Amino acid sequence: MTTGVRTVDWDGDAVLLIDQTVLPERLEVRRVRSVAELCEDIARLAVRGAPALGVAGALGMALAAVHGEDVDEAARRLGSARPTAVNLGWGVRRVQSRRHEGVEAMVAEALRVLEDEVSLERALAVRGADLLDALHAAPHRVLTHCNTGGLAGVETGTALGAVAEAHRRGHLAEVLATETRPLLQGARLTAWELGRLGMPHRLLVDGAAAWAMQRGLVDVVVVGADRIAANGDVANKIGTLAHAVAARHAGVPFVVVAPESTLDPAAATGDDIPIEERPAGEVTGWSGRRVAPDGTGVFNPAFDVTPAALVTAVVTERRVFRPAEGERAVEVQASP
Repeated sequence: MTTGVRTVDWDGDAVLLIDQTVLPERLEVRRVRSVAELCEDIARLAVRGAPALGVAGALGMALAAVHGEDVDEAARRLGSARPTAVNLGWGVRRVQSRRHEGVEAMVAEALRVLEDEVSLERALAVRGADLLDALHAAPHRVLTHCNTGGLAGVETGTALGAVAEAHRRGHLAEVLATETRPLLQGARLTAWELGRLGMPHRLLVDGAAAWAMQRGLVDVVVVGADRIAANGDVANKIGTLAHAVAARHAGVPFVVVAPESTLDPAAATGDDIPIEERPAGEVTGWSGRRVAPDGTGVFNPAFDVTPAALVTAVVTERRVFRPAEGERAVEVQASP
């Protein structure tokens, strides 16, 4: 944990969350007491990262129950707040399934989701660090994209949690963290977490990652995932596909670290994963200032899909599987 507080937590009748939009300038914990407010925070990325969104969805349902909101309407609103991260709907449905047992049962289930996430993040860290050691003799030079540390989960996170475990073992040489355009989650959040953890790191622009791999500065690429299709195609922050292509060309292993809840048996391939498009203003301006000419058209997908053939391994809290070798994530869900 890099902050001393959990990224998402429960406080009796409110959801507590770190507002990631104001980092690294200040660490601010918000107290959210309505589903509408939580949905707004999810949409504006105050809370983000697939595991954190799964917990937020579960706690949002507890929030609806405690405050007497229509829980089915709350489930609809929360589940649609961000369409690509499958964990959000998973957390919502898990608590919604207890609605006929009453408020206490829903809150208890939400808290189980929270505590289960803490435990599985620890398991992910260990299993992920073990794989890094198996793929490459320590110390490791790791390239990562977007933010996958504690801020993307509850305490430890996913991909960055595994890298932090490698650091704890004395097996880390350096992390190269991409800035992650257009909202700079790598520059604002990952670099902040790496600094607080005392991990050696450098920040680079997204477009420099391929050149870093080509020059032999990277031993392994480690990223998270927002949704993984049954065949092993991986949806993650926009730019991930480019890094995977570059890694394949440079002969660098490309590893995904994500919880089992990120696997979507209803998505046979990446073509079945909905890709969120974000507002144009994220690209045409920055920090309240326009940087592109008026009238400039924008294509701003929040995620892309990396084909299974480019994914060396996926690490979950339970297992490691290798999509590039034809190992499937899950079997395709039968049609009803």
